[in-house]
Amino acid sequence: MALNIVLLGSPGAGKGTQAVQLAGARKVPKISTGDILREAVQSATELGRTAKAIMDRGELVSDDVMIGIVRERLARDDARAGFILDGFPRTVAQAEALDAILADRDPLMVLDIAVSPDEVVRRLGARRVCGACGAIFGDGAAAAVCPTCGGTLVQRSDDAESVVRERLKVYARDTEPLTRYYRERRTFAEIDGAQPADEVGRAVSEAVDRLQAVARQSVDDAGVKA
Repeated sequence: MALNIVLLGSPGAGKGTQAVQLAGARKVPKISTGDILREAVQSATELGRTAKAIMDRGELVSDDVMIGIVRERLARDDARAGFILDGFPRTVAQAEALDAILADRDPLMVLDIAVSPDEVVRRLGARRVCGACGAIFGDGAAAAVCPTCGGTLVQRSDDAESVVRERLKVYARDTEPLTRYYRERRTFAEIDGAQPADEVGRAVSEAVDRLQAVARQSVDDAGVKA
């Protein structure tokens, strides 16, 4: 059965780290909206050119364009055995479109990595970035310089507490309807993201195994009913 997975989580929840680790362990591609947008723009597809024109005007890429780009990416051969979606869907409209895209494929599994706002503020407030090479160091770097290139470690402006709390308000406002959309599904699981990263990873892996069994049973039940 294909591992079709959506990872949800607020800024600072560790969703990106878990997406990379899960994709590597399960041998399926990690598909992030940022990556596929850049790829579409660079490859100059029709949708890529449309997205570039929108971004060049400083506007947000519309649902229709983003959905089209995701549809094209999920149609590739490497995503037939599954995928990890990171950053999509962001709205209920996008979630409904994703359901339509996957209508003839194995069930979608949704993992929500939940972390309290105060913990996110603490994590991002402690995060440092190398001003030279861009390397990121979480939970407070012990040194003032980058161990890779010797550059100065600094705090990103969007990691300041006031900015983080505003980002979290926007995330909660936009994502609460999306979480409600998925929460009642048998293939939805919430993960405690406040644990150490390795424990979160174990919880994610266990949840995937559990949801895959549920998804397989759903497919079997549908076959019997048909």
